[in-house]
Amino acid sequence: MSPLLPDPVWPVVVLAATTLGDAAISWKPVAFIAQCWEDVRVPRRHWRLLAWLKIAAGAGLIAGLWIPVLGLVTTVCLVAYFIGAITFHIRARDFGRNLFVNATGMLIICIAVLLWSFLL
Repeated sequence: MSPLLPDPVWPVVVLAATTLGDAAISWKPVAFIAQCWEDVRVPRRHWRLLAWLKIAAGAGLIAGLWIPVLGLVTTVCLVAYFIGAITFHIRARDFGRNLFVNATGMLIICIAVLLWSFLL
């Protein structure tokens, strides 16, 4: 296997499924997602863009199982996305569940996948 392809593969598959599931509930945001985005002051006109970014990330992770570097780049982009999300929560002084469970939890998962499947 190429060193630029994920090994093991299953963490990347789990992250892809999680990301696509998040995209599905973000397309027409369920109540807790809409409330989160309102709390951190994401303009409504950008909500659909966030769903598209999540779809692209899920697709990039899946395609990255066969295309060297793509899964790695997508995972790095997800790490950057969740660092940005944490920054938005801190700037909005939203120090509740959305910051500590959702954004920080996903950042930890993305970093773990990056390290385990691509770097170590």
